[in-house]
Amino acid sequence: MTGSLVVAGLGPGDSALMTPEVAAALAAATDVVGYIPYVARVAPREGLTLHTSDNRAELQRANDALELAAAGRRVVIVSSGDPGVFAMASAVFEALEKLPALHHLDIRVLPGITAMLAAAARAGAPLGHDFCAINLSDNLKPWALVERRLRLAAEADFAMAFYNPRSAARPHQFARTLEILREACGSGRLITFAHAVTTPEERIETVTLAEAQAEMADMRTVVLLGNSATRRVGRYIYTPRHAD
Repeated sequence: MTGSLVVAGLGPGDSALMTPEVAAALAAATDVVGYIPYVARVAPREGLTLHTSDNRAELQRANDALELAAAGRRVVIVSSGDPGVFAMASAVFEALEKLPALHHLDIRVLPGITAMLAAAARAGAPLGHDFCAINLSDNLKPWALVERRLRLAAEADFAMAFYNPRSAARPHQFARTLEILREACGSGRLITFAHAVTTPEERIETVTLAEAQAEMADMRTVVLLGNSATRRVGRYIYTPRHAD
């Protein structure tokens, strides 16, 4: 049997937002590899082996998936959202780079709907103009670099999407993020907190930067900051497609 590896995005949470392409790959898989809560979203069945690991074991997880595929298995390594957005696709290719004997493997990356885009759709259209996405975790980069990118993105007047805003291990960093944004953008800028978007625990709240509190975010929250033109229309917010 010829092995293969699919790097798949499961979408933000609701199974209706998983693409048919990803569903087909899971149906054909012999093995699913991933972080524990993401693998839990895959229904067990006869002939399918589920391999779970901890959140910070990305490279080991990627190596395990590559080894299974090299042994002839049909492997799917899963991420939430899109696998290319702060997720497993990059980790797979980082691991592959060190394994030249496996460069011949059949590897496909299947996109998914990100939490950022699902949250934006719930709120209206806050990412309607130029925007950027910033991972606020400093696990894989220094915090000084995060602060620099925040300031430069604010100076360029990007709308912004923030992943991994606040965890138990680093509760102070999102408070610092809000301080930087108030300094750079002013206190009236609209900011949306989208918790557990598309799941039964979903909660969407839009406030101004002056009203924003660090405790409004956690690791299940994606945070969207509008640009200087972002505005409310009824219960929605949107960023115009034109710029002055």
